Amino acid sequence: MKIDKELIEHVAEVARLKLTKEEIKKFLPELKQVISAFSDISKVDTKSTSSSFQPVELKNALREDKPSKCLTQKQALSLTEHKKDNYFKGPKAV
Repeated sequence: MKIDKELIEHVAEVARLKLTKEEIKKFLPELKQVISAFSDISKVDTKSTSSSFQPVELKNALREDKPSKCLTQKQALSLTEHKKDNYFKGPKAV
């Protein structure tokens, strides 16, 4: 893949970025290095490797559900000004 000033300008335009000439000069070697790294990765033989959707097994992702003391209705409504008849008042649903 040919990586040059025009490619960087095109990518910047598509991404709606306004790059200065100095930024383009800076990004040119960096983009070449990134593309080269991905090219090296694509050369790795992965035919005998099975796909993995979750590389790190998740265990106990959720906390244990323990009953605890709840707020009273008065406490729950104490910090809102949008209440009516001891309930939260919300917008009209049509």
